[in-house]
Amino acid sequence: MDAAKIKDMSTEERLQTMELLWDALLEEEGTEVDSPQWHGDVIEKRKEKIKNGNAEFISLEELKAKRTS
Repeated sequence: MDAAKIKDMSTEERLQTMELLWDALLEEEGTEVDSPQWHGDVIEKRKEKIKNGNAEFISLEELKAKRTS
């Protein structure tokens, strides 16, 4: 499959394909997918904000509204 064929796919088809690829990778014996270091850094910063009472939370509906505006 080449990039042109991927671009012709709908967004839903591309997402389904990515899910299938991840599932295939995770099912392989001896293959471990490590998260990059910056993922851990972001999580630690967020935990610290929660611990210090500085975290701000929004509902899923608020997030969806922000993404469409």
